[in-house]
Amino acid sequence: MLGQLSISLASLNVTTMAPMLIAVVGALAILSIDLFKEGLHKSLYVMISLLFLLLDLGALIDFGNIFLHSGTVVGMFNMMLMDGLSILSQIIIVAVSMLFIPLALTSKRFHEYDYPEYFALFLFMIAGFQFMVATDNLILIFVGLETASLALYTLIALHNRSKSFEAAIKYFTMGALAAGFFAFGSMIFYALTGSVEIHEIAMHLVGSGYANIGFVLLAVLFLLAAIGFKISMVPFHTWTPDVYEGSSAALAGYMSIVPKIAGFIVAMRLFEFLVHTGVVWLQVVLYVIVVVTMTAANIWALVQTDVKRMLAYSSISHAGFVMAAILIGTTQSNSALFLYWALFSFTNLGAFSMLWVNRQKNLLPGQNTDHPYEKFSGMIRTMPMAAVVMGLFMLSLTGIPPFALFWGKLYIIGSAVSAHYLGLALIMALNSAISAYYYLKLIVFMFMKDPVKGYGQEILLNASLSLKTIIGIAAVGTIFAVVAINPLLNIITLFVYNSGY
Repeated sequence: MLGQLSISLASLNVTTMAPMLIAVVGALAILSIDLFKEGLHKSLYVMISLLFLLLDLGALIDFGNIFLHSGTVVGMFNMMLMDGLSILSQIIIVAVSMLFIPLALTSKRFHEYDYPEYFALFLFMIAGFQFMVATDNLILIFVGLETASLALYTLIALHNRSKSFEAAIKYFTMGALAAGFFAFGSMIFYALTGSVEIHEIAMHLVGSGYANIGFVLLAVLFLLAAIGFKISMVPFHTWTPDVYEGSSAALAGYMSIVPKIAGFIVAMRLFEFLVHTGVVWLQVVLYVIVVVTMTAANIWALVQTDVKRMLAYSSISHAGFVMAAILIGTTQSNSALFLYWALFSFTNLGAFSMLWVNRQKNLLPGQNTDHPYEKFSGMIRTMPMAAVVMGLFMLSLTGIPPFALFWGKLYIIGSAVSAHYLGLALIMALNSAISAYYYLKLIVFMFMKDPVKGYGQEILLNASLSLKTIIGIAAVGTIFAVVAINPLLNIITLFVYNSGY
């Protein structure tokens, strides 16, 4: 007779799943309400989503306090991992989501916001990303990744335009390929080490002296390709501009922030131990991918005629910039990564929100895209406040002091210099200079050209109060980030250092 295995509930420490479960319960609550009472106004679902996200954020802050006093909290057979990286990344995910959701309270009619399922899928997606970053178990990372991705595919398609369906299918196809790569890479690591826990894989590989280095290389290449798809690293970026163009501008802005921070955390957990143990070929591969991603994306952005596609290539370049921090792999660079992405979140979401409110239902004759540069011509005359705000976001993305993203770029380049990656630091500085051209190009159109007839420049004129509020928060964060840089960086460094990164 087999003995019974007794596992106490306390030993599982189920509370480590509380933040994710709050998001899941919120999604189920929205579906249940719609089941019993159809046709309720979308404002109810916005408020429910915000309420559960606020509870989620509160749970994360509580875990942050516990972490600072007691260290990393683990649970569910050590699969759930609430360390500094997990807590910081989840706070960014939830905070950006709280800024995104009120955009549904638009004064314009958008098809997707009529469905309660939109808000439920959104909360399921957030839970998936939270599971993805709160573990070093490759299986749970895969489950979180696919949960979030499947919800995101549907959110894109719900925009209900021909390009939206095309974007969703492209993202689904590329996502399925990335999922296959991730599964193959994880399988090879399991075959080599008998474990799917990243820290145990690291110990086994170091202990064996990388005896099967060929298979390790193959596994890493598979996983690098899978993560590269999710964070739009060259050459796995091909889906990004088309998917961003087919999505609503607000959702494109969200996609440029939240899925990528989840990918960065997985990359940090997975690749940094290999870099630290002196696997030279991985350093070379990462170095090449980082440099090519930054440089090629900037060159492609230079020739774009549509502002949304320009911002799509811009976000690819920023992802390469942040991956440089993972290549460097020091506490300073990892702290700079979180600082950079927190500041980028404000600026980029604000920029995409400005595009979103100016969307046209029908394109003009000869107009191929929603947001050609000509649409913004002379905006300083027709909508001066909108021109100033959009110009502010462009200056911040360029890295002009004292605006938000300047400090993020400064700290990442500084971490490269401190770690003796002088060539990489120079390349990052040169790419920042190149990017100035296409960001300032939009400013030239807004401030120095005459308005083009036929384009109804209604930015902020007919915008809802919620949209004006979100854009205002993004603008204030972009301008006044300078006063919060030191305390924010100190907190981030404390979390990262105590996590052992």
